[in-house]
Amino acid sequence: MEQEVGTLAPQASAQIVSGWARVRGRLRDEVGDSEYKSWLRQMTLLGVEGDEVVILLPTRFMRDWVNSHYGDRLRVLWQAEYPAVRRVDLRISQSGAPDAAAAIGDPDDTAPAAPDGKGLAESLSSPRPAEARSPAVAGGAAESRSDWVAPLEGRFTFDTFIVGKPNEFAHACARRVAERPAFPGFNPLFLYGGVGLGKTHLMHSIAWAIRDLQPPRTVAYMSAEKFMYRFIAALRSQNTMEFKETLRAVDVLMIDDLQFLIGKDNTQEEFFHTFNALVDQGKQIVVSSDKPPSDLAGIEDRLRTRLGCGMVADIHATTYELRLSILEAKAAAAQVAVPPRVLELLAHKITANIRELEGALNRLLAHANLFGRPVTVDSAHEVLHDLLRAHEKRVSIEDIQKRVAEHYNIRLTDMSSARRARSVARPRQVAMYLAKHLTQRSLPEIGRRFGNRDHTTVMHAVSRVAELMAEDAAFAEDVSLLRKMLET
Repeated sequence: MEQEVGTLAPQASAQIVSGWARVRGRLRDEVGDSEYKSWLRQMTLLGVEGDEVVILLPTRFMRDWVNSHYGDRLRVLWQAEYPAVRRVDLRISQSGAPDAAAAIGDPDDTAPAAPDGKGLAESLSSPRPAEARSPAVAGGAAESRSDWVAPLEGRFTFDTFIVGKPNEFAHACARRVAERPAFPGFNPLFLYGGVGLGKTHLMHSIAWAIRDLQPPRTVAYMSAEKFMYRFIAALRSQNTMEFKETLRAVDVLMIDDLQFLIGKDNTQEEFFHTFNALVDQGKQIVVSSDKPPSDLAGIEDRLRTRLGCGMVADIHATTYELRLSILEAKAAAAQVAVPPRVLELLAHKITANIRELEGALNRLLAHANLFGRPVTVDSAHEVLHDLLRAHEKRVSIEDIQKRVAEHYNIRLTDMSSARRARSVARPRQVAMYLAKHLTQRSLPEIGRRFGNRDHTTVMHAVSRVAELMAEDAAFAEDVSLLRKMLET
């Protein structure tokens, strides 16, 4: 149940009024005029009682947003004015309540415009520190429709997206759509790729950029699952017309994880008509999935065809270089010095997706912070032993023989032949050395795979390669390169 404003009388003394003005002024300087006008200007001071300050906001939607983003900051600013303040209570102003009418607002504030016909659609855009139109946040429209869409993650912007070969095309397409929605050839934009490769990050980045660059445009982002549940709810309440009008009033519709609609025929039908209505109006559609449109079995042909008629951009599996860049950026953002060898270890071992990679780094940093220990290779192995073991690549002796033979330009059959020429013997020894370190095979078994050689021959090869690596830096680099290629 929402907390209603009680009978707390505002202490409208000159001291309180001036203190409230200074708090608002400092907050305005910190966040900028656009965000202040969009989200903070409608705050009014109900009063100060003991160690508690009570501030009113017109809707639950705005109350929750200000509380999550600036609740702590408001308390700090009030404490700077009045050290006795321990708590700032944000409440919803009850229309017509005497206390609310007596609340102290912004002397420069003007009454927000009442919601017009566009208010419902505009309220679909998730709140962000960016300019927004008054109807989007005023009155009951924003409050009643804030549950229609998923909130945007503030970390997912173009500035924090690390670009590399696997994702540079998708990133470029996303940038183009953000700068020029409904650009010919880019509508719809269909992003696809495996789990945790950055599709959702790019979609959120597009939404933030459009909100920043083109504030008048309204953006609705939701998962395909959310779309389906809202449609089912509209059917049950016999209110499908409002559902249709709401979604078709937005400027940019973004649907994440479209593969969820596979087999959901009625929802696909509604999405198809929504898709056509928006495209016909020159509105932008952005969709993501784990597969390209042509491979989405279970999606109607007409919808699959429409999805593929715009720009289809895939995000490939990450490369070692991209993973390392991502880790370096995350460590820098966390302002923690992580040894390069630790980052290289994670980039080598955790190759499945970016989400797991970031999770491993966060886990390692949290452990170091909690126990006050430095981040080292040994601590990484200790803390992430389960994760690293799960991602160990199973390298076979055949894989090693093939890779080494290609590297030294010899025949694969030379690995098991009786030839003792140095041009053949040395690569064979390198292959045995790698087999010893990269597989769980015993020395006798490795010997058998190399032409039924004795295990002592394998032992000699391993020790000889180790000696040469210690003596010859170029040779050591060569072997390390081969090992790296086999492990990734």
